[in-house]
Amino acid sequence: EMTMSKADPDTESAPDTQVADLSYEEAKEQLVAIVATLESGSASLEESMRLWERGEQLAAHCTQWLDDAQATVEGSDDS
Repeated sequence: EMTMSKADPDTESAPDTQVADLSYEEAKEQLVAIVATLESGSASLEESMRLWERGEQLAAHCTQWLDDAQATVEGSDDS
């Protein structure tokens, strides 16, 4: 039995999945992993730049998701 991966492959989406296709939870998990990698300093400069760009996309996706959820809640409060 090999347990090299820290995350359950069934719940973790692939890092190359389109950001727009991710749920909020998936995007947040990837963003946390990217931050940890960048903070550790273990990535090359090129990899760090790629991770940073992905992180910005993920952060924007999460923000949009939360904004949409807030708008939905506020819209339902009016009725």
